[in-house]
Amino acid sequence: MPPMQPGPKRVLVEVCVASVGDAHLAQSAGADRIELNAALELGGLTPSLGTLLETREAVAIPIITMVRPRPGGFCYDPDEFHVMLRDAELMVRNGADGLAFGILTDTGRVDVERCAELIGRIRSIGNPLRGGFVFHRAFDFVADPSSALEDLIRLGFRRVMTSGRAPTAIEGATEIAKLAGQADGRIEVLPAGGVRGANVARLVALTGCRQVHASVRTPRSDPSVAGQPSFSLGSAGDQHAGTDAKLLDELLSAIH
Repeated sequence: MPPMQPGPKRVLVEVCVASVGDAHLAQSAGADRIELNAALELGGLTPSLGTLLETREAVAIPIITMVRPRPGGFCYDPDEFHVMLRDAELMVRNGADGLAFGILTDTGRVDVERCAELIGRIRSIGNPLRGGFVFHRAFDFVADPSSALEDLIRLGFRRVMTSGRAPTAIEGATEIAKLAGQADGRIEVLPAGGVRGANVARLVALTGCRQVHASVRTPRSDPSVAGQPSFSLGSAGDQHAGTDAKLLDELLSAIH
């Protein structure tokens, strides 16, 4: 009898969350790892240390912590960068398994010097990161993706998150496949952007990638502000983003 051939390697699912409860939901549903953020409605910002500590107690799967001090781009002034260094160190010392960050120059290139400084600062701590360093979707705004990918490989990033420089990963699938081919195993390519149960099988087939990142979020309302409907503190009103359990189940069912 011929030896049994191994089945295809299963697709890993990373779920973007912004609360302890949603992290627990993701783990319970079968996610392989989470990316922990604040303010998903702003594209994800650095979570509080308290959120990380509580999430670390709540889940066993790897936690990749976002390090992004503000919305609206990825070129930071010196004070913002020093905050990133401090946040990154605090996250790693308090249970983060990996860090997701992206720093660009004002001309839309990878800021190699600052990325190297942040990576060096974390490596000097001596805590091995099982999740490594992840360059987030700042990559989708670089001027030259091929050159940028080589920069990330030289810097020692474990993976790069991308929608293929398109509004969604399925729309950018051809570019993602091209990047995966260029990477040739030297860095992991993580498709992200609009990943859902209805398109994930096609996305995997088109790109050849064996992992995906999904922010299956939905608006949630907080009724405590209903007493003053005429104004709000900020643009969100009573809305904040949370993980949609139904969309998450559909995604994981389609993959598993």
